Amino acid sequence: MIFSKLKENLKKTKEALDIKISNVFASNKDINQIIDDIEETLILSDVGFNTSTKICDKLREDLKKQVDKSENAIKELLKKEMENILNTANIEEYNSLNSNEKQVLLIVGVNGVGKTTSIGKLTKLYQKNGKKVLLAAADTFRAGAIDQLDIWAKRSNVDICLGKEMQEPASVIYDATKKFQEGDYDVLICDTAGRLHNKKNLMDELEKMKRIIDKNVPNARHEVLMVLDSTTGQNGAIQAKSFFERTNVNGIILTKLDSTSKGGVVFSIVDELKIPIKYVGVGEQIDDIEIFDAKSFVEAIV
Repeated sequence: MIFSKLKENLKKTKEALDIKISNVFASNKDINQIIDDIEETLILSDVGFNTSTKICDKLREDLKKQVDKSENAIKELLKKEMENILNTANIEEYNSLNSNEKQVLLIVGVNGVGKTTSIGKLTKLYQKNGKKVLLAAADTFRAGAIDQLDIWAKRSNVDICLGKEMQEPASVIYDATKKFQEGDYDVLICDTAGRLHNKKNLMDELEKMKRIIDKNVPNARHEVLMVLDSTTGQNGAIQAKSFFERTNVNGIILTKLDSTSKGGVVFSIVDELKIPIKYVGVGEQIDDIEIFDAKSFVEAIV
């Protein structure tokens, strides 16, 4: 089940956060000192300064309203506030997996975050929900990226528009959108180059691809999903901000939770940018992707 896999993957984040919070209560301090120490623990666990302050300010406010100030009571309030942070993003009441709308997903992110693998997993997830998927291999700058996505396409037996190495990525997207419109596909998932936030030409190319999708497939729902490597901590927040400014990212796919203690970064990203975490990778297999659930995530780390 997702919760057991997620719990296992978040072990290191739990060690960085929950165990340290428990140690705070082990010392005989007053409530204000305890909250200060919890705030410091959140900051050191990559939750981010502003977001940690917001959580703990609300924690202090809530504690004034109740008599029970035990460790369990404080932890329950803390979990509630952390869950509220994750649920305050602009998340529409919309399940893309069950929708009858045609959809185009543009998948973005820097090199090495697990973009292509995430696309393979997403493809399988949509297939399970009865969707016919078309892939577009527009990461033409990285050697082997096209072949890698082609392998994922064959695993799921879906059609793919293959670009050629060093071909202009936007031209691959153009061909893919035409094929998508002419065929009986439900979902078009587009791979893109690992765009570094400080490379203007690559970000410009990404914007061009977005314009082509808007023009060629006006009758579909469009989403830009950013794949974020959770091991990058606050650097991931900087990446997300750069992509959000240029492409209006409206969802995040979180990867590599099993190899980091920096899962706390998701709170600052959601809080500051109001971008929801939509999917989380929970392993290396093709089925190891799940819809993100804020309650399960918080329960797994605190």
